[in-house]
Amino acid sequence: MTQKDKKLAFKIYLYLGALFITSLVVSNLIFQKFFYWYPFGETKIFGASLFEISVGILPYPITFLITDLISEIYGQKKANQVVTAGIFASIFSMGIILIAEKVPALKTSPIQDDTFTHVFALSPIAVLASMIAYLFAQYIDITIYHFWKKMTKGKYLWLRNNFSTFTSQFIDTFTVVFLLCVFEVLPWELFYGLVVSGFLFKVLIAIIDTPFLYLFVALFRKRFHLKVGEEIDLEI
Repeated sequence: MTQKDKKLAFKIYLYLGALFITSLVVSNLIFQKFFYWYPFGETKIFGASLFEISVGILPYPITFLITDLISEIYGQKKANQVVTAGIFASIFSMGIILIAEKVPALKTSPIQDDTFTHVFALSPIAVLASMIAYLFAQYIDITIYHFWKKMTKGKYLWLRNNFSTFTSQFIDTFTVVFLLCVFEVLPWELFYGLVVSGFLFKVLIAIIDTPFLYLFVALFRKRFHLKVGEEIDLEI
């Protein structure tokens, strides 16, 4: 690979990392709003709302698509580095919010202290729960992805993409909802419905994003002349 190609590959990796971190941080900031994902509306199973989910789940599946893409093209080490950077960014953003919450608002401020606290006060607890779930899920996703990549010798992209995502998304959904209920951010009566609906939603998105992963991988392989299973080495 030429030096020019290597610089381009690094720039793309940087932008993918930025998208990953943005999706992760935003999901932690907006999680307190819930909705029914249509066209299903309110549906109950065993007394639990089946299709009720947090808007924080909307950008979150993007993170798994990006780590799978980075894993495929740049390797396991680079995927883990992005995950670690995401943890740092989330903790740092919560530190900023905690400081902002302590600063008293002016009387002329469009947003007063009570409104700001009402929207962001639970974010540190949510991030703690999310980060624990996130650590388990993302590292498991990357590990399973590369296990199947080695087992299939770089073939059957759909297999490792979906198997790794299904497993990690269930772990993520179960863990984060469980911890939010333990910390009394959410009532226990929502536990079953949020776990089932969250997991189903993420599975649906994982299936939908598979063609996009194939497209992006094909574009990378064509642009950088990569063979099946070959990765770009960004190390100096």
